[in-house]
Amino acid sequence: MKRTIFRKLQQWKQAGARKPLILQGARQVGKTYIVKAFAKAEFANCAYVNFERDKRAREIFNQDLQPARIIKALELHLNIQITPESTLIFFDEIQECPNALNSLKYFCEQTPEYFLVAAGSLLGVKLSNSKGFPVGKVNFLTLYPMSFFEFLQAVGKNVLATHLAEIKTIEPIEPIIHQDLCDILKIYMYVGGMPEAVQVYVDTKNFTTVRCVQEDILKGYILDIAKHAPKNQVMRISQVWESLPNQLAKENKKFMFATIKPGSRLRDYEIALQWLVDAGLIYLCYNITTPKLPLKAYLKSHAFKLYCLDVGLLGAMAELFPQIMLDQDRLFTEFKGAFTENLTAQLLTYNHSSQLYYWTSGNTAEVDFIIPYQGTITPLEVKAGLSNKKKSLLRYQEIYEPNIICRANLNNLKQDNHLINYPLYFLERFPIN
Repeated sequence: MKRTIFRKLQQWKQAGARKPLILQGARQVGKTYIVKAFAKAEFANCAYVNFERDKRAREIFNQDLQPARIIKALELHLNIQITPESTLIFFDEIQECPNALNSLKYFCEQTPEYFLVAAGSLLGVKLSNSKGFPVGKVNFLTLYPMSFFEFLQAVGKNVLATHLAEIKTIEPIEPIIHQDLCDILKIYMYVGGMPEAVQVYVDTKNFTTVRCVQEDILKGYILDIAKHAPKNQVMRISQVWESLPNQLAKENKKFMFATIKPGSRLRDYEIALQWLVDAGLIYLCYNITTPKLPLKAYLKSHAFKLYCLDVGLLGAMAELFPQIMLDQDRLFTEFKGAFTENLTAQLLTYNHSSQLYYWTSGNTAEVDFIIPYQGTITPLEVKAGLSNKKKSLLRYQEIYEPNIICRANLNNLKQDNHLINYPLYFLERFPIN
């Protein structure tokens, strides 16, 4: 399956000031697959080490961390010749070998001519707790679940994906094409962007089989929490994670710890929240008091929403039945629009890789997402189905007088004075420029 990050890997390879690359991302988003595909397309061979399965390879790093010695030892262990110009060195599941992680500093300083990529499950958790990690000695990329455009390519709609990616003006899309895209988006919202689930859908078109894959992924996440989280935090991490469907089903989607356990406060769950963020399993969306740059300076650390990393996994957690896709636009309005908001958070994170924010004005108005982009701030209100309501947007416009306000729903792409309407399937291009 084609992934957009492939171009970023190529850019890393061609960069003059290249450093060892760490590819981050939640478990099962396709890190191993994409790096192996990159190695096959761009290099003569790949020196692949999986530290989770290959315990003997870990022993190579128990001595000094000199790259010359390590490379020679890897050549003998893997029975492969490693050359700077034609070999990709790939350290997979590197979190299982902390010395290998630390060795990246020396590869950067002593042997920058070698191409080295490291990846691993829960690597974000490992890095956040790693002492002495060589800051500035590695490059980073993050892989997310497959986007809607990537899903279009996976199901054979390459021409549609290319067309959407190349749109340069805000004009309505051909009505028949618009409806086709809305129908495919419903499938994407059920299947989600986890590569294995997408592949199973492509191969079988069987939603029950897709759900089995999603459930297996969710079970794997629960096992990861039990195995890798601090023992005194396992229960709290699990409670936050498993509460996502209920939290998002509320009219007010602000995360409430009291719904997990009466009397609970943020301080009781701060470590649990950060663990889930570092693991790549949730997206945090903070409330801001004033839409000014930098938005981070105006956030309320105690007021936020949580979204699941993948809308398909959220549907599996909520035990959403496949039949819902037959009921017109019910999927978009179910759980008070929770799936539509989660879809938006997922695609905005994929597109911008930045912190999410939302704005409120007392109890009278709320704009779902506030997006900083190229020195400007753009408000985006998300509506389930075909709703054209924009009361909160108009209140925001009245107070702050932005040049553009935006709404996302199932209506077509169009602009009406200061208001731009984005169809939900086009959010990957938000904001269009």
